Amino acid sequence: MSDRSPHHEVAKSAVLAAVQNFLNQAGEKPKIVVAFSGGLDSCVLLHSLRSLCLTDPSKSPILAAAHFDHGMRDGSAGDADWVVEMCAKWAVPLTVERADRALKSEADAREARYAFLDRTRIAAGHNASVLTAHHADDQAETVLFRMLRGTGPDGLRGIAGQRKGVARPLLGLWREDLEAYARIEGLDWREDPTNQHLVYARNALRHKILPELELLVAPGAKKALVRLARISGVEADAWSEVLPMVFEMLDGIRDGLENQSQVPSLDVDRDALRDLGQPLRTRVIRYLASEVGVILSEAGVERVNHFLSSSSSGRAIELGDRATVSLQLHRVVFVGSRPSIEPARSPVDETVVIKSASQGDSEVRLAGKSYRVLWAEEPSSDSEKEDEAFFELAGLSFPLEVRARAPGDRLHKSVGSRKVKKLMLERRIPIGQREMMPVIVDARGKVLWVPGVARSTSVATKVGTPSLRVRILS
Repeated sequence: MSDRSPHHEVAKSAVLAAVQNFLNQAGEKPKIVVAFSGGLDSCVLLHSLRSLCLTDPSKSPILAAAHFDHGMRDGSAGDADWVVEMCAKWAVPLTVERADRALKSEADAREARYAFLDRTRIAAGHNASVLTAHHADDQAETVLFRMLRGTGPDGLRGIAGQRKGVARPLLGLWREDLEAYARIEGLDWREDPTNQHLVYARNALRHKILPELELLVAPGAKKALVRLARISGVEADAWSEVLPMVFEMLDGIRDGLENQSQVPSLDVDRDALRDLGQPLRTRVIRYLASEVGVILSEAGVERVNHFLSSSSSGRAIELGDRATVSLQLHRVVFVGSRPSIEPARSPVDETVVIKSASQGDSEVRLAGKSYRVLWAEEPSSDSEKEDEAFFELAGLSFPLEVRARAPGDRLHKSVGSRKVKKLMLERRIPIGQREMMPVIVDARGKVLWVPGVARSTSVATKVGTPSLRVRILS
């Protein structure tokens, strides 16, 4: 039976307004998958979406539901059956899946559930979104839970209202608002009996700790926790704007972060990073690590700080998940998951061999990037372009090869031989580009030229002498 008290009418309007606000931002005919457990919260979310769809079918979203049976308690199969029946009654397409392995913890269950939801979202088509029914009480519990576990400032922002592929339109409403909506609409729902078991941390916070906090310590504790989440979110968003600017101030270089086929990496000036005050340096180190896919703990940040102050060029340490931070001359280099910090040569490299001074034209392919190589015998000139070099024929050992850099490559300079790797570092060539850069070597493996980096002084030419002119065009 429905209950149409003024308070319940207000709550119903608030729920519908929150859902409509999401739909307004979602664009025309959005594809929506509702995470539907059968509990009160998800029933209200799915029902309100369906009601808005019936109000104006021409503008309604493409609506579906998804139910994941964790199989962690007796009765979960009954919940799945009830959900199937309810979706059939409401004419909402439903996808159901049961865990294919034993889930031992709430964390395991959450991971499996979101993996299922993500698969369902992808199957729904381009730009589909998963909607969950998290509300303000969930937010308060999350913030308190994270506080008790010693989270950092970013963790205090709590549950995100929206992240990639997932939205939570009811996050600004309280559970009592959802209960009022359910009463006025006469909704049924399934109660999970384990939600009353205080052995679970979330249940203890919900049913015991938060009520006692509001009774004995702070009457507005839940609202204060939600306010703290909102303030922390603003602070985190501000840092997300500031940190890229700090990165630029540190002479930062990004590589592989836009192209998912490459290993993410970035590097900054070592002295500039060390000159930052410790609080800001700590923030920046966390940011740099997160950009290559690693969330550092407090101890992890301290370890990186110690490494920066005590290690020398060429040294590296693991950040976790096979990511590394290394010192390379005056640069601090953060690299994402990889077996080692030494880049591996692409297996599809195609080199070019120049057998003689006879004119030729070919293509070299290095780590997926192609170059056109042209060569011919010509008198040397004093007006070389950046993409060309002259080599005196009398001093050349054929055949020459245009290939990628190899470990141990050295190039002769007037002050002695230098490692090609260090020369690239000095020219601030990003890690992911080094294996794409052509290197010309002679029959003995001696490096003659690295376009855009350096050329060997051992094959210098005098103007007008018979020479081999080589051009490498990208």
